Order: sequence, then C-alpha cells, then structure tokens
Amino acid sequence: MPADENPPPLQRLSALGQSVWVDYLSRESIRGGHLQELIDDYAVVGATSNPTIFQKAMTSGSAYDEQLHELAAQGCDVNETFWALAEQDISEACDLFRPVWDGGQGRDGYVSLEVDPRLAYDTLPTYREAMRLHDEVDRPNLMVKIPGTKPGLAAIEDVIAKGRSINVTLIFSLRRYAEVAESYLRGLERLVAEGGDPRKVASVASFFVSRIDTEADRRLDEIGGHDDLKGKLAVANAKLAYQHYGETFTGPRWEFLVSKGATPQRVLWASTSTKNPAYPDTMYIEELIGPDTVNTMPEETIMAYHDHGHPEPRLERGLEEARRVLEDLARAGVDYDDVTNTLEREGVEKFAASFDELLQALDAKRHTLSAVA
Repeated sequence: MPADENPPPLQRLSALGQSVWVDYLSRESIRGGHLQELIDDYAVVGATSNPTIFQKAMTSGSAYDEQLHELAAQGCDVNETFWALAEQDISEACDLFRPVWDGGQGRDGYVSLEVDPRLAYDTLPTYREAMRLHDEVDRPNLMVKIPGTKPGLAAIEDVIAKGRSINVTLIFSLRRYAEVAESYLRGLERLVAEGGDPRKVASVASFFVSRIDTEADRRLDEIGGHDDLKGKLAVANAKLAYQHYGETFTGPRWEFLVSKGATPQRVLWASTSTKNPAYPDTMYIEELIGPDTVNTMPEETIMAYHDHGHPEPRLERGLEEARRVLEDLARAGVDYDDVTNTLEREGVEKFAASFDELLQALDAKRHTLSAVA
C-alpha cells in the first residue's frame, strides 16, 4: 500500500488545514535531534515557549552549564544570563525550522519567544522588549509573544506596524480576541501606509482552551446541579472565536491588505492538554480542527493524537449549540466575563511567577557551578 494512502492522524490533521506546533523547547531537544524527529515524523511545523517551559528546561540537566560558565565569566547578571540562554535556544530552533518556513512561503516554521511577562501591563516597555528580541534573535521565522492584555494591545499594533511578527498570547475572551484581531489589522494598515511590506509579517492569536473549562467547571461545582454543562465552555468559546476570525478576515478592508501581500492572523489553540482526567486526552484537538488554524500541543498530546486521533473538520459545526452553552452557563450563574477576566489575570501572574522562580533557580545554579569550578 502506498505510504500516503492511509497517513497517520497528525498528517491528516495537517491536510485539513491545521498546523501542528509543539509547546515545548529545550536545548537538549534542539541539539540532540529530538525536535528534528518531531518535524520529520510527527508533522510538527512550529514551536512555542513560555516562562514555565524555560523554567523546566533550564533548571534541569547540564545542557546549559557551559554557557552558564561563559556568561558568569563575562560578569552577566542573572537577567542577562536568562536572555542570553533563551535567545541562543530560540535562534537554534529558528534555524532548525527554517526549511519549513522557506518551503511554505512563511506560513509555518515559526518559533515563539515571550517578552518578560512582568511587563504585561506596561505598553511602552513591552513594545521596546519585543523590538529588542527581534533584533537580538534576528531570524525571519521568529514570533515574539506579547500577552493580549488591554495595555498589550497597543504594543501589538505598534510592533506589527514596524513589520515584525507577533504571537499574541493569553487570550481567553471573545471580546479580547476581537480587540487583538483589530490591533493586527490596524498595525498592518499603518505598515502599508508607511510603505512597508506586509508580506514579511505573520501573526497568530493564541486562544487558550483547557483553562476555560477548569475554571468554569470549578464554579459549576460550587453552584451544584449542572454537571451536564461541565467541559463545554472551552470548545464553545473557541468555535465562536473562529467564527469571528472568518468574519474579520473577509470583506473590502481585508481584501485591500491582501492585495498588498498581507496574510491573516491565524487562531492558535493553546493550553490544549486535557487537565481533567475524566475528559478524553485529545478532546481539545478533535473538536477544534479547521482550516487556517494552529494547535500548539505538549509532546504528550502530540503522541496521544498520533496514537488514536480521528481528524475531521469539526470546528464550524454546532455553532448554535455553542451559543446555547454560553446562555445556559449564564442562567446557571457562571459569569463568563468574570471567568475570562480571572483567567487573564491569573495567566499573567503565573507566567510572572514562573519567570521569577526561573531567575532564582538560574542564580542558584550559577553559584553552584562557580563553587564546583
């Protein structure tokens, strides 16, 4: 039988228009060949990172020890040390994904590096940090991640207007997603007006999924008596966001930008590992498959889908049911706006806490290495 007659689930997922990115990076995986294996054998065409991911990667094993010694000898403080380590990893990962980027005319092959999460509510420092990271890494397939907070929106627009690619992260609500898409459009319009080339710009809007159900289910438990609504909000929320994506990237305003070479800001499904063991481990993959989307998955979820995924284009099905889920939850006493606002605030806090813990752990590791030397 020809190899392409019955391709594995991840390849079929890709054929339906959804790009598979891996939500993890480490120096060991980049240099040891594991990341290349994911590209070659598991249809992975991009990677995302965040402070929690770097915390796990940098504080275990010895892959970073040599560079830590060098940076200590140069007198770098712990903050400078982290960015030097992270920028090295991201640069090497960008180089690994460069053939994907080249072969797909810049559709995929991106690697994401997040700005300091402690800047999430400061527009100008976020903008400056994003521009600095683009300059330091200096790869066309870098996406700098900016949290989609209210102050982050202006920074996103300004960076796009300078012709740089952005991954907007920590989006939970439909209203915020609409504002993020508008910031992208305005940034492109400014770029074109100033004579810039939008063909060099790509963006994804990272819409978080599983955390929505975790928070909504917790509130339903407190209320009691609505078990039929558990595990429903995240998928409904995502389906309605995708409908807005379809409405935004059509019509005369968008067609003008397309004529200049612009590409849509794809929706990226983030936080897609299942947190509740009662739910199927591929739940947030199966239900969110549709054209021009990205799903960034932890490696365990990639392997689970490779083993027992059943890809079909389900993302545009059940829109009326999705709207009813939001209405039924409101009637049950779950405040959608409070759920999403809480998750945005907690998301920023968790990434900032991970960043602080990472710096503390790196500092301790530097001192340990110095003592041994």
